[in-house]
Amino acid sequence: MITEEQINEIKKKSDIVEVISSYIPLTKKGRNYFGLCPFHDDHSPSMSVSPEKGIFNCFVCGAKGNAISFVMDYEKVNYVEALKVLADKCGISLNVNTYKKKDNYDELYKIYDTTCKFYQNNLNTSSGKEAREYLKNRGISEDIIKEFNIGLALSFDKSVTKLLIKKGYKENTLVDIGISNKTDYGYQDLFLNRVMFPLWNIEGKIVGYSGRIYNTTDSAKYINTKETVIFKKGLNLYNYHRAKNEVRLANQVIIMEGFMDVIRAYSVGIKNVIATMGTALTKEQASLIKKLSNNVILCFDGDAAGNKATSACGNELIKIGINPKVVRLESNLDPDEYIIKYGVKKFKDKLNNCISFLDFRLNYLKEGKNLNDNEDLSNYINAVIDEVITIDDEILRELTLKKISSEINISFETLINKMWKKLEENNTSNNMDIPMENMEYYPPPPAYEYRPNEYKTNKKISKNVINDTNIVDKYTKAERKILFYMLHDKELTYKYEKVFPYLPTKIYRFLASEIMYFVKKYDTISISDFLNYLSSKQELVDLVGKILNYDYDENYTEEEITDYFKVLREYNFKSETERLTELLKNESDLEKQIELANKIMNLKKGVEESARD
Repeated sequence: MITEEQINEIKKKSDIVEVISSYIPLTKKGRNYFGLCPFHDDHSPSMSVSPEKGIFNCFVCGAKGNAISFVMDYEKVNYVEALKVLADKCGISLNVNTYKKKDNYDELYKIYDTTCKFYQNNLNTSSGKEAREYLKNRGISEDIIKEFNIGLALSFDKSVTKLLIKKGYKENTLVDIGISNKTDYGYQDLFLNRVMFPLWNIEGKIVGYSGRIYNTTDSAKYINTKETVIFKKGLNLYNYHRAKNEVRLANQVIIMEGFMDVIRAYSVGIKNVIATMGTALTKEQASLIKKLSNNVILCFDGDAAGNKATSACGNELIKIGINPKVVRLESNLDPDEYIIKYGVKKFKDKLNNCISFLDFRLNYLKEGKNLNDNEDLSNYINAVIDEVITIDDEILRELTLKKISSEINISFETLINKMWKKLEENNTSNNMDIPMENMEYYPPPPAYEYRPNEYKTNKKISKNVINDTNIVDKYTKAERKILFYMLHDKELTYKYEKVFPYLPTKIYRFLASEIMYFVKKYDTISISDFLNYLSSKQELVDLVGKILNYDYDENYTEEEITDYFKVLREYNFKSETERLTELLKNESDLEKQIELANKIMNLKKGVEESARD
């Protein structure tokens, strides 16, 4: 368990100049140090590091914080993991195993390690000559064979199953993890007469295989290991463990569909590449990608299925704040085939001239639509508007709508008005995601229950995380300040519970709920203990790290807290007024109209009284 004393010791011993200079070169100018900011495409040093204040600040992209937040952002790790990184640098022993799932599958990993060596040995025997020729003809060198541990499964008399049973492993275990099959004749290898490509988990342990035919055409081209207790497709990405350092060097990650695409790219010197193994990208995989880099290129197969996969993968990345770029390959080729046919230079040209995901989506949305047909045109316009409202950059929004306007001969004003209408609808929906019913002049907060497990069930929570690079309004500032002080003072938590202001941002509400539960249960607040308590809720651990890294003073005044509560109360008034006003617009019953109008009038009086207080 991590302790408060350890956190303080790490902060004290982590010299910010030493920490940041271990990642990027810094040059001293006057009292501060300067370097290229790693968080945007920086060409002249725009990051300032102050040893006196212990903070860094980029004057271009706005990135700022302390040594912990720098490591969090650079390494793409959470608060506790960043503490571990700094502890290692400072020579402090920090046990954070409680934050990691225990892995009791050593025996299974050993089985796969043994099978890998067995298959590699097969490839190097006289029986592997034909397979070696096959690999050579496909342009896979001996170095790549060794790098990716490529091997060979032979026929029945060269059985890995027999070897493993002799070593004492149970037959049922071999079946369960996808090495063997049970037949009428006993236990035998699942993979026979196939070139074997190991599949790794993110830690670099072999957890499965993809076996490809090489000397026949009367069988399925590939057989892949079924999902097992150690092999979950949705939790792994091919070549992730090998690509991590390459991605950091390139400040970019390339995502492909299949492992052969990765191997081909790697063989021609493009090593910052991973693959989804041909499955739809999961939110867990998207999170892994974000830990590598925010600069993502999608390079999937050039056919219709590749278009569909690119769209789905990009949408999943957009949800977590990554705006990927896209490479589309002509002639329906996959990256492996494209490199073989056109060469590495042309492929690299493709990577250097990729298109934005928005441009890809706009082209993708046109597919199968006749824009001369009014219904198809209307559907296309609505789909385009849905895409455009996801863009944070107002200039890019306007340029995109002007481009579409000229292409489809619809006025820009019509499109921009449609966009703002949808934005307003979405904002109203997001702000009112918890119904506030029966509210009078002071809208009461939603009923609170101590339900710490509620967070786990909410699958859409990540969409409500505030982007810290945006301009922060007064409501968001009030939320963050209240949470910051609650993390440092249990008394404020009791005051919060008494006043119970409605926090506009959903994930902030969940964090406040967890803090209240913790304080009510233990009558104290300790950051280290609270982080240990939250260890299974990764998104909240990350949020605590962000909140703690804001440059706030731990001391506060009663007047300050009263002001923040007042600001949040104002939000409650405005939100409920907007909701009731919308109801009034659509209400035809005269009595209900009068009732709603009175409620709105009372709310407005409440806003005025709140402003005078």
